[in-house]
Parts: sequence; C-alpha cells; structure tokens
Amino acid sequence: MNNTQLETFLKLVETKSFTSTANMLGYAQSTVTTQIKLLEEELGCLLFERLGKKLVLTAEGEKLISYAEQMLKLQREIFLEVSSSKTPSGIIKLGVSESFCYKRLPDSLLEYKKEYPEMDIRLQFIEHDTFPTLLKNGSLDLVYTLNPIIDNPELKMIHKEKESLAFFVRPDHPLAKKKRVKEKDLEGIPLLITSHNCSFRQMLLQDFIDHQVVPKIELETSSKEILKQFAINGLGIAFMPSMVATEEVKRGLLKKIDWAGEDFPVFSQVFIHKNKHMNEAMEALIELLTDFRNG
Repeated sequence: MNNTQLETFLKLVETKSFTSTANMLGYAQSTVTTQIKLLEEELGCLLFERLGKKLVLTAEGEKLISYAEQMLKLQREIFLEVSSSKTPSGIIKLGVSESFCYKRLPDSLLEYKKEYPEMDIRLQFIEHDTFPTLLKNGSLDLVYTLNPIIDNPELKMIHKEKESLAFFVRPDHPLAKKKRVKEKDLEGIPLLITSHNCSFRQMLLQDFIDHQVVPKIELETSSKEILKQFAINGLGIAFMPSMVATEEVKRGLLKKIDWAGEDFPVFSQVFIHKNKHMNEAMEALIELLTDFRNG
C-alpha cells in the first residue's frame, strides 16, 4: 500500500468513474484499475462493487476513506515540516469561495509561487455548510471563505475582514441614477441572484421578507460570471460581492446601485481546523491572501 494508491482510491470515491479518475490524475485508465486492484489484494477485500455501469463503495471501502485521508494529510505535513530543504516544499490543499477567484486569489498565488516555487497549492471550491467537515477530515488544510461570520468550535479563525455585497445594473438602468435605493424600490424588478445553497441569497430573501417585499427572481446561478453578463445585457439586477464586479464597473459596463436599505454583513475569513499545526508555508500563504484585499 502506498500513498499514490490511496490518492487514486479517494479520487475514485469522489468521481465514481475509472475514466474520470484517470483523466483527473493524468493516468491511463488501466493504471487506475491496477492501483485499485493491488490495494484490494493487499487489504484482502473489495473496495468497490460494479453494479452494472454503476460503481458502489463497499462497507470496507467506506471504512478506508477516513484512514486514507489521514495518511495523505500526514504525508503533506511531513514534507512541510521535516524536509531538509531550506525552501519549504509540499502540498497545501486550499478551499476557496469562488468570489475570490476573479482577481484577488490569482494575484496572491502568482506572488506566492515566486517566493515558494516548490510549494504546490491545490484549489477546491467550497460551500459554507460543508467546508468545516473537509477541514476536520484533512481533505483541506486551509479555507478562505466569503460569508457572514462563521462560529464553529471545531475551527480556528486566522483572519477576518469586512467585505461588501451590492446590487449592480447596466449604467442606463432606471435604478442606476436613483439616489438611496431601498427594498421597496426592487419590488417587481427582475433579480439575478446566487443559487439556493448560497448565504448571500438567503440574506437577501430574508431581508425582503422582513420588509414585506415580494421578489421577482429572474435567474439563480452559482456562477458570478453569468450574473454579471445578464446584468450587462440589461436582463436584471445582479446581487453579488462587490469584488466580483470591480473590472466591469471600471470599464463602465456595470454600475453599483446607491443602496440605502439594510446592510448585508459579510467577511473574508480564513480558517484552519482547531488542531491544525501552522507552518511557515501556510503562514506565508495566509499573509499574501489577506494582503491582496484591494486587488
């Protein structure tokens, strides 16, 4: 048994497909099949059952997941802490909110790679309700999220900074010139909002309920890029983080509405698990992530 086999096993658990696993890991499909077969032979049990075209974890496979995650987590920590090289090397698994990826995160990672060329940052988009589990089981080392304040006894908050949510329209929209727009002004106006599991959407709809406003939802999507394009095309008002629309506002494609309604408090927050050891490489990454606030 080796960590390559365990990494392949966990990826197969995620994808439920030998073909997808091979493509994601850069292997031939036969290599994935062989790695799983060798793992099953060494453990003396089946890890997956092939039910027609469907791949299903066995009870033994379910048990292996947490052990495999912990072993790979320990491997990453060994390379970060015990390496004889003066330059940190290894892997950091970083969970991020999509909103940071329009400018802030790419700028941070480019700078990080210049300073730590031997570090490998593996990114994963996260949802606010599932990332604590990923930190706890070692699937993620670090999380950079945009949300209302998260208070979880299993997590340690490393950084917190106020951000903003706002409404954006094309410059010739009637509300673009209106001063002090409030909730009642949005009744009957097509809204472009994030999808059901997003905290931004939940905050907005609760605000409408509190002000007895019936929203007219034109579009719900997890993609901020789609929200921006619909707003630019005049198909509604996009409600999203201000950082997402920085470039479009500069270019005159969108305008931020003069909002005078209730505040929507959100924060950029950095978390690790409460028992996670911070090392030099992680501290440097956090510093760069939070330094690019105005990017």
